Amino acid sequence: MEITLRLYQEEVVQVALRGGNSIIWLPTGGGKTRAAVYVAKKHLESNPKGKVAVLVNKVHLVDQHYQKEFRPHLGHAVKIAPISGDSKEKDFFGRVVRDSDLVICTAQILENALINTEEEKHVELTDFTLLIIDECHHTNKDAVYNKIMTRYVKGKIEGMRNLPQILGLTASPGTGGAKTLMGAVNHVLQICANLDSVIVSTKNYVPELKEIVPRPKKNYDIVDTRLFDPFGEHLKMMMKMIHEYMGSNITLREMGTQEYENDVVELEKKGVREENRLLAQCALHLRKYNDALLINDTVRMVDALRLLEDFYRTRSENTLDITDLFLSGVFAENKVELRLLAKEAQYENPKLARLQRTLVEQFQDRDSRGILFSKTREGTRCLYDWVRANPELQRANIRAAILTGAGNGANHMTQSGQRETIREFRNGNLNLLISTSVAEEGLDIPECNVVVRYGLLTNEIAQQQASGRARAKNSVYSVVAPEGGREMRKEKTNEYLEELTGKAVAQVQSLEPREFQKQVSELQTAAVMVRILASRQRDERRQRYDPAQVQFVCRGCFAPVAHGDDIRVVNDTQHVNVNPDFRNYYQVGGQVHIERTFEDWEPGRVISCAACGQEWGMEVKLRRVVVLPCLKIKNFSMKSPRGNHTVKQWKEVEFLVEEFDFTEYVSNNFPDLDLD
Repeated sequence: MEITLRLYQEEVVQVALRGGNSIIWLPTGGGKTRAAVYVAKKHLESNPKGKVAVLVNKVHLVDQHYQKEFRPHLGHAVKIAPISGDSKEKDFFGRVVRDSDLVICTAQILENALINTEEEKHVELTDFTLLIIDECHHTNKDAVYNKIMTRYVKGKIEGMRNLPQILGLTASPGTGGAKTLMGAVNHVLQICANLDSVIVSTKNYVPELKEIVPRPKKNYDIVDTRLFDPFGEHLKMMMKMIHEYMGSNITLREMGTQEYENDVVELEKKGVREENRLLAQCALHLRKYNDALLINDTVRMVDALRLLEDFYRTRSENTLDITDLFLSGVFAENKVELRLLAKEAQYENPKLARLQRTLVEQFQDRDSRGILFSKTREGTRCLYDWVRANPELQRANIRAAILTGAGNGANHMTQSGQRETIREFRNGNLNLLISTSVAEEGLDIPECNVVVRYGLLTNEIAQQQASGRARAKNSVYSVVAPEGGREMRKEKTNEYLEELTGKAVAQVQSLEPREFQKQVSELQTAAVMVRILASRQRDERRQRYDPAQVQFVCRGCFAPVAHGDDIRVVNDTQHVNVNPDFRNYYQVGGQVHIERTFEDWEPGRVISCAACGQEWGMEVKLRRVVVLPCLKIKNFSMKSPRGNHTVKQWKEVEFLVEEFDFTEYVSNNFPDLDLD
């Protein structure tokens, strides 16, 4: 299929066609991917030994880019391989790259291949002649894009030859949190430095671009004030009872806010550090009540109640002390009253009435297709239940489905589930996606004409991305929020930041080439130095203590259950306990189901503390014969010579974890094994 570019697309690809590194900045719907396909085509035509990698940051974009852009336009002439986490090709990535002209994959797959030493899986950056990086504004801090590009920049500084050409694509570089022009300029320069690229946008064909990509009409759908909220007030009364139980020296911010959640998260950590179970458990329960308040403020009272009922159903099986009895008693004694209040329609959330009117208005056209953005997975589930149970929305023929991020948790979607939902939306069987931020970036649905943001506080990039999903003619972008509320203020701030981004890009583009290169080189040198120092500090931290000095304590009941020298790491990702005595401390639950299959391991059952029920991780079966407990470090506290502390990830632990040796483990644990 012949590739025809619009005039503004031709303008922005010129640097890339000359072989230079560039970031193409075009709005959502402006045809960045089509421009990248054109550059890839010209690159491969002029480089007989050329090899292109297209990197994406969301799994569903692998299939989308392959099916909608690269295969139709290049499939007849070049060998293309789409590779995602659930495809077997990832296990032979090195070979696939050698046998292909162009690969489309998630950035994590390339990163894994760069650090893997097995010949069938390993690749070097120099194996490629062109890297196309989608949504390249994510090339910052510790994001996987930046890990890849840090290798590139370090290689460039060290004089490495044959590094690939870089082509970045973005609809929204953002300001990096900066509120001033100077700060925004520095952010854009840092993105350019991280990608070793200039940033290009159309100068000569702005009117054509605006005609091709019209901005949706923006509506502020104002919500009536909630005059009476007896359900929410009752929850706050219960929370105050828990406050009083903890003591008078605890200061927490306003209930039902993100700030309150931050406070109780820190309070739980404090309780764990001090092994004060009363404090830690009260904080955990208060966080769940705060979640219920947030849901009550966003969706229905019955949804908030269901959240608490689900939580206390799981807690009732493990009662250790008087604190557990008190906390479960508070809910049990008030459950009936909460149920009665949740049935009172006159106290229901007025935001839902406004959202209902907005959706009914926008779906008067039976061909309408829309996305309703919500903050959390739990929020999407509650909104989906509300839509399904709402007679007015059913009469409007709204056919909804949930779209959230892929993963293995209870509220995560599978990758195949994501693909099926998007396919059903594209073909019209569904006409409303209720989504978290997973649908903000890259999702290509030209027919979408309605975008509603509901109860969201996000940055200017997310706002631009969400707005860009409304691509059809006469589209509407609606913000459902109370007058003068936080959501409204944030939306207005983001509008200013969007303008600031444009000014910052223009200022960067106006720099003399020599001055631009000078500033970029300085930023690159500083970034490499920071990475080297950070790596040294990580290495020092990992060797701070002897593994035997670090004791693992259950985060739920503070029972000591293991030591650091019991832990081994498998494939750089899974941390297993090889001490057979550890089996005495945990109980097993249901089977863990993961959509993907793995080369040398498979998931087993959930494991949790036998004493208090705190989840610890899952069993894994290695090489189909050895079953070991695989631990989530965030569910433990660690005692070391400096005291108790918690970490979120294994890379933060302060001791060196040994590699798992299969032969050694089998020899030690099965001494009677006859190999003759």
